[in-house]
Amino acid sequence: MGNHKKSVVMKKSKKTKRLTAERDPPANEPCLKRQKAEGEAEEEEERAEDQELTPEARRKLERKLKKERQKEQKKLMREAGIVSKKEEVKRPSGSELALEYLTSWSENPETWKFQKTRQTWLLLHMYDKDKVPDGHFSILLRYLEGLQGCARSVTVQKAEALMKEYDATGAEDPGLLETRRRIRDVLQLLS
Repeated sequence: MGNHKKSVVMKKSKKTKRLTAERDPPANEPCLKRQKAEGEAEEEEERAEDQELTPEARRKLERKLKKERQKEQKKLMREAGIVSKKEEVKRPSGSELALEYLTSWSENPETWKFQKTRQTWLLLHMYDKDKVPDGHFSILLRYLEGLQGCARSVTVQKAEALMKEYDATGAEDPGLLETRRRIRDVLQLLS
């Protein structure tokens, strides 16, 4: 049995050597640039199937072939003078996402899902009238009624600290008056 295994290994290594010799020209022959057509790519895939590659080796080979096809396609497009531009996808900002989250909470409670990052953004910016407009602030107050645990206690502590800070300055700036009103509303709700 030991001799049988050895002969199988030798056969495989000879086959592998033969395949590599077919693909790679000897070092003393001049290397010519060759373009891979899809037919050649299919031949390589067939050769890979003949070699009975492992799934991982097959994936690697497929990725390599795909990459080569893409390079060739880009080269042909450059030669033709076609410039491909990547379209930039406009992603919504943090404020847009947070306000959508809040609206979803109020309008579609059965499909709404809790998202800590959105809640954190809302808690950080809830006193800023520019970031959380009045229409959304009233929804936010209803949302804050259900606030629990550490988030609730930290929100109360921050609101009290901000109220003390604004009371100490005593400025009558209209923007500060709106912020004070919001802080007062939050404190009345959560205390």
